[in-house]
Amino acid sequence: MGDLRKCSGKFITFEGIEGVGKSTQVSLITEELKRAGVDIVTTREPGGTEIAEAIRGVLLAHYAETMTSTTELLLLFAARAQHIATVIKPALAAGKCVICDRFTDATYAYQGGGRGVYLQNILQLENLVQGDLRPDLTILLDIADVNMCIKRAKGIGTGDRIEIEEISFFERVRKLYLARANGNPARFKVIDASKTIAELQPMILAVIDEKFSLG
Repeated sequence: MGDLRKCSGKFITFEGIEGVGKSTQVSLITEELKRAGVDIVTTREPGGTEIAEAIRGVLLAHYAETMTSTTELLLLFAARAQHIATVIKPALAAGKCVICDRFTDATYAYQGGGRGVYLQNILQLENLVQGDLRPDLTILLDIADVNMCIKRAKGIGTGDRIEIEEISFFERVRKLYLARANGNPARFKVIDASKTIAELQPMILAVIDEKFSLG
């Protein structure tokens, strides 16, 4: 393993459907990078700031009325705009490594793939809200057995508005995630998340090491 401090000032995102173990790995990798001397900020989407977390609550809550896909999309980017301005950009400018549990690829996957939102609309909002900000590395944790993932997620989750979707919804999400990865192999690294937690951690660290040791 090389000098992991080379990921300082880099923006790393973790993606994947519910139940793949993404949040667990975010926590483990954060601790490992801290031990390696990396000044790191770990955050999540939607959320990451007081305002963005409040928007997250609106997004995940259940309502008597149906939230339209446009409302959902705009709320996500409203939270993202606040998150970027308050947390992500200042941390990167200070030379810190930022690890984010989901980012805009999740919007393409869930709203574009899952909901059927026109991808061009997502792209327009991405450009408006983010400017030229894009992750330096995106780690996509993938498991082919979507049904198993969702059963696992529902067993430990809170039954929010997204978690109660049908399996077909998450199959579309996974398909779009993989399409995004195939379209941008320089940024994405797809990792088989069917392996154990202990097996995954060194694989992810090796990906980070390889990516930034070449920079």
